[in-house]
Amino acid sequence: MTESTIITETRSTVAALHSELVRYGLVMWTGGNISGRVPGTDQFVIKASGIDYQNLTPNNLILCNRDGTVVEGSSGSDGRPSSDTAAHAYVYRHMHEVGGVVHTHSSYATAWAARGEEIPCVITGMADEFGGPIPVGPFAIIGDESIGEGIVATLRGHRSRAVLMQNHGPFTIGKDPRDAVKAAVMVEDVARTVHISRQLGTPLAIPAAAIDTLFNRYQNVYGQEPQGSLFVD
Repeated sequence: MTESTIITETRSTVAALHSELVRYGLVMWTGGNISGRVPGTDQFVIKASGIDYQNLTPNNLILCNRDGTVVEGSSGSDGRPSSDTAAHAYVYRHMHEVGGVVHTHSSYATAWAARGEEIPCVITGMADEFGGPIPVGPFAIIGDESIGEGIVATLRGHRSRAVLMQNHGPFTIGKDPRDAVKAAVMVEDVARTVHISRQLGTPLAIPAAAIDTLFNRYQNVYGQEPQGSLFVD
């Protein structure tokens, strides 16, 4: 398969995945984005800035180098990339195991981010998916590498594939773009569930050893072809 074909397929995959953000109610208007590393290269594709989701096509996925610069003359690129491009690029440069990055402003996860509070691991599904609490990253201004620096500093060495950037919203990472989208869907689900639980009283903590067991089972046993967690645990 040629590099050109791989880029085309990555564009198509990432473009299609944006519909999942709409399907699960994770984005409003033109906010949010998905990027995907082009397999076998130091390049990635990312949603063009300000594009309506209903009008998004593979041509709206901009091909960028690892430093976030647009690949000039790349076939299929229309427009300029997301304002979060520098942040995504920083993640790809410093976390080589990451193949996809997603950013949303989903309501419940963003509400936790606005409080600057991590989501505690008090439900088994959260232990399965994230292996513990979902951490909070530092406040950072949009448009440069600051957000990427916060993502990497917070998630490096952490089991979670999601971080709540303070006063901003959730960013998720994955082995590939689909994995990162799944994490975005699940972080909103647990953010909502734990919030509701706290309205009823104090959620009960899951013992650390049980979290370890649940995470290991889900990542390495559950499903048809388990592949383990994104990070070596």
